[in-house]
Amino acid sequence: MKYLVIKCGGSVLDNLPRSFYEDVVQMHECGEWTPIIVHGGGPLINSLLKNLQVETTFINGLRVTNHEILDIVEMVLSGSVNKQVVRNIVEVGGNAFGVSGVDGGLLKAEPISDAKTLGFVGEVVEVNQSLIEGIIKQGCIPVISPVGIDDGGQRYNINGDIAASAIAKALSANLCFISDIPGILIEKDGKKTKLAKATKAIIEELLENKTIYGGMIPKVKAAIDGLVHQIPEVGIINGFEKNSLIDYTNGKEIGTKIVLEEEIA
Repeated sequence: MKYLVIKCGGSVLDNLPRSFYEDVVQMHECGEWTPIIVHGGGPLINSLLKNLQVETTFINGLRVTNHEILDIVEMVLSGSVNKQVVRNIVEVGGNAFGVSGVDGGLLKAEPISDAKTLGFVGEVVEVNQSLIEGIIKQGCIPVISPVGIDDGGQRYNINGDIAASAIAKALSANLCFISDIPGILIEKDGKKTKLAKATKAIIEELLENKTIYGGMIPKVKAAIDGLVHQIPEVGIINGFEKNSLIDYTNGKEIGTKIVLEEEIA
């Protein structure tokens, strides 16, 4: 059984076509690949924070999180967004089980190194792999919200890309980031051009010259970290292209494939 961790960012979730969820269900039913969805929910969190007149800021793509914001983050991610994704899968004939990283200690977390600046933002130190496998054995597609917890019961807001990478590492799974663009884009001859492949060195150069910025920063950093820790492959694909997910699992050249240097022929 091959696992595929599929990370859906909050910016694309609201508009992903029915065909995307049909592809996920088709993949699950075929049996060659087992999908696991990890989702974000940034835009909905931003909207609710604005309505509640709570200020929010970001540093390198990560949300500064205090107690008040943490409550809202958990409510949106583990409540509204998680159940929306489950409903979307059910509507196309699939069977999904929504779970938070807090439930069953699924995502054990600790503060990231910039905790003094970022507050209750965490990194994953352990994944309860058996819980995910148990959901799969029940015939369900796991749908995971990226909120973690430590041994003392403190919750942490975890960037969805980082959570997805940690889960993929634990399961030795392929990792696929779903975007609304065809992959990593660079300027070439005055036009935006998609990179079919990007090595660690290229990613670092694009970070340095700020071609990669904002929310794409944790995405590519999580990809490189995953590859270093034996994730077989990382891809960034456009979830709005029909059959893009199926094409990806069939090995077709689609999106941007992120690799380590020695894997480039």
